[in-house]
Amino acid sequence: MALSIVSNLLQVLVVLLFAPLAKGVLNRLKERFQSRRGPPLLQPYYDLWKLFHKDTVVSEHSSWVFRITPYLAFMAPLVVTLLIPVLTAYPLFMAFMADMVGAGFILALSGFFASAAAIDTGNPYGAMGASRTRMVGILVEPIFMMIFFAVSFTADSTIPYIVQQKWMTSIAAFFAPSHLLVIIAFVMIILAETGKIPVDNPSGDFELAMIDEAKNLEYSGRGAALMHWAGSMKLLVLMCVLLNVLVTPWGLATRKDITSVLLAIPLVGLKILVLIFILALIETSLSKLRLFRIPEFLGAAFVTVFVALIVHVFSL
Repeated sequence: MALSIVSNLLQVLVVLLFAPLAKGVLNRLKERFQSRRGPPLLQPYYDLWKLFHKDTVVSEHSSWVFRITPYLAFMAPLVVTLLIPVLTAYPLFMAFMADMVGAGFILALSGFFASAAAIDTGNPYGAMGASRTRMVGILVEPIFMMIFFAVSFTADSTIPYIVQQKWMTSIAAFFAPSHLLVIIAFVMIILAETGKIPVDNPSGDFELAMIDEAKNLEYSGRGAALMHWAGSMKLLVLMCVLLNVLVTPWGLATRKDITSVLLAIPLVGLKILVLIFILALIETSLSKLRLFRIPEFLGAAFVTVFVALIVHVFSL
């Protein structure tokens, strides 16, 4: 029990401390692919340090929703970290408290509060970004459910630790068409949920074109730092779900000792680095879609996972 608690704390610390680094590596790679020098790898840490040392300005028209949202958004990825395999292939003491549907609900709840907080201040740009974010969320949630259905049909469970043990039993299972299609759909969902190109451009600063970043316009100081940190952790958590649950448990600790858990940190980091390289390549190879084209992109993700379900049913 003590080792399980320590392992869970290590998972939380890894997501908490290395999420800004993952964002910095992604931003640096995107600039390199475009033949630019790019920001330092540690730039997200500098930005967080600067924001935490700035004063917080709160609109007089805002309510308690605006004030508590940064803390809810910050805690949601950390709670999900306790439910998914980040460093260990064996279940920890909170592994069975919720499945993938519950983890998705926690992230969706923080997204709802973020949209409500953007509307709460009365800023028209915040409301515009919140409405666009909800539009994307409404289209993304059915795809999430279809992915969970596909996973449950294959692994007879939606508990992440059970999925990685039952689904990834052989090379043939990994290269099954239904499995590969689910992975493609989940990558498309990561791009949409984290505000990446082609759905959104996180580096853009034009208010009328913002989607995900428009929700954070009214935050300053500690609130802005928590919102940006939460976005980085959400990206890292989704990458861990994709890599450790849907792709391969390689690199995760299989022995119940602290040395194996610590050794899993650089191995899992190597997998994440490969995925970051792929995401950076996708973002630099595509252009941002117009707003009315985003449903087409998410519709393609829905069709992909639907075909995965059909292929799996016929393969039985």
